[in-house]
Amino acid sequence: MTGFPISAQSPITWPGPAPAQADVVVIGGGVIGVTTALFLARDGLRVVLLEKGRIAGEQSSRNWGWIRQQGRDPDELPIMVEANALWQTLATETNVDIGLTQGGVTYLAETDADMARYAAWEPHARACGVDTALLSDAEVQGLIPGMARRYKGAMHTRTDMRAEPWVAVPALAGIAARAGATLVENCAVRAFDIAAGRITGVVTEQGRIAAPEVVLAGGAWSALLLRRHGVSLPQLSVRATVAALDAAPMAYAGGATDSRIAFRPRADGGYSVAAGGFHELFVGPDAFRALPKYLTQLRADPFGTRFLPKAPNGFPDGWGTPRHWAEDAVSPFEQQRILNPEPNAAKVRALCTDFATMFPDLGTPRTKAAWAGMIDTMPDVVPVIDRIAALPGLTVGTGMSGHGFGIGPGVGRVLSALVTGGDPGHDLGRFRCDRFSDGTPMRLGPAL
Repeated sequence: MTGFPISAQSPITWPGPAPAQADVVVIGGGVIGVTTALFLARDGLRVVLLEKGRIAGEQSSRNWGWIRQQGRDPDELPIMVEANALWQTLATETNVDIGLTQGGVTYLAETDADMARYAAWEPHARACGVDTALLSDAEVQGLIPGMARRYKGAMHTRTDMRAEPWVAVPALAGIAARAGATLVENCAVRAFDIAAGRITGVVTEQGRIAAPEVVLAGGAWSALLLRRHGVSLPQLSVRATVAALDAAPMAYAGGATDSRIAFRPRADGGYSVAAGGFHELFVGPDAFRALPKYLTQLRADPFGTRFLPKAPNGFPDGWGTPRHWAEDAVSPFEQQRILNPEPNAAKVRALCTDFATMFPDLGTPRTKAAWAGMIDTMPDVVPVIDRIAALPGLTVGTGMSGHGFGIGPGVGRVLSALVTGGDPGHDLGRFRCDRFSDGTPMRLGPAL
């Protein structure tokens, strides 16, 4: 099996150098950071995006590739509807084919309880003008012919899409650069530069950059940088495994999932497959600190997470990962340029078997590649999108909880508005950073 297409050995596309001054520094070269930089540049600001490894090297390229409105938390859904439209516009502005396809997304119902949950969520879609519909078993068979399994029905959103994330996010970075943003890879931010209690720039491994505004979109690394500056965020990261199967006839143009497997066709004629609703948490010191905030989530889904006793060396919540370091010393971000966890080999084998069982007429596919990524997650499974009162000049967009690729352009546009003082266009109350410290109860969903 081949490895993942973006690694620490990949050629550097954006070598810099970083400027000494900017209007805004964006930390993190995933889909959130890239699109934030894009919209800031279009607003006429001098923006520099700093990525410790490679653009899209971590979860922004390792996800399922779904651009999904269906099943979103109702507070996220309006931003996702905006993102859905932005993807279609941005896809026309790239110089490569990102594989954007409106194939729909389908949640397959194995029980009557599944159908009841889907029926309860459908009014949220209707309120936002999303074309979600409930399907009967016969309609499911007509939509995805050749499935050996039978279902009670499904929830289906025709206007949901898919794209190839490891192509799409670098393509968005190209749009941002052409709009005037300066992108610099292999340049880690070691610390915020702070004077008189407010942000004045950043300290990088290449030197200081003066800027009155900083956006932190560091994915799984965000909480580690915030903690160094006294801001506590109960963010954890979980491992999710994905496999790429060899080319086979297309069974369905969209993405679909049941409790065992999620799948979608790929641009190369194969399929990307993953385990529906399964992820793994490497336990570290942050996990113990954050445990009280996660109790609501654990009670709601006690078997959805497999716990592993020790994070690999250098991971954000590794037992040996420093929580404090000097500005002139090598930081944890330089020691681990790209999070590249080993995939769960047993899960990869099971996914191949499950797909062959689901579509017996396609034969037994060969797994040609497998990888894993670290999903940055929050106790209530929605992100932080907020200005940080304790550090004026800092805006944070993190904790996308596995929802970041699809919603990325919408969140990027919102973060840009927060920086410039414009209208974010959405109610962001649910995404406040201080909801974890002001006594707000942890509320889940209803997200599916």
